Amino acid sequence: MVNEGAELALLLLGGFRALVEQAQEQLEQHGHPGVRPVHEFALRAVAEGAGTTSELARELGVTKQAAAKTVAFLLERGYLDQGHDAHDARRKTLAVTQLGNDLLTLGQQLFDGLRERWAARIGDRELDAIQSHLRDLVSTGTTRFDTAGWLSAP
Repeated sequence: MVNEGAELALLLLGGFRALVEQAQEQLEQHGHPGVRPVHEFALRAVAEGAGTTSELARELGVTKQAAAKTVAFLLERGYLDQGHDAHDARRKTLAVTQLGNDLLTLGQQLFDGLRERWAARIGDRELDAIQSHLRDLVSTGTTRFDTAGWLSAP
């Protein structure tokens, strides 16, 4: 007997993973090796106001150590810049670089292309309907960046 609810959850997760893995492969081909979903979540969180590693940790739902590791990767690759707060020189601020913005834009374009491939397999109307229904079912009105931390929470 198939557990329909569990199967739905697993299919949604599988769909997410399939799209992300294909996007990662394409990002690597475009000169962005090693980029993972947490990096995209982090860049978006910084772009939307998480200006320090501590704030980023809260937004991602991870430890400060995990956020620092993510920040180190993004700084090393040139996706983030780090500066000092004008009011507190000890406080290091984060900002998305042009390369980071380019990565986000490229990622969006790649996901659009992947969506087109899915539409070619099942039809535009069917995929539009699935997306519309999912939007109705899961829309909260806000973007959550804490998925990485949520998935690994005890």
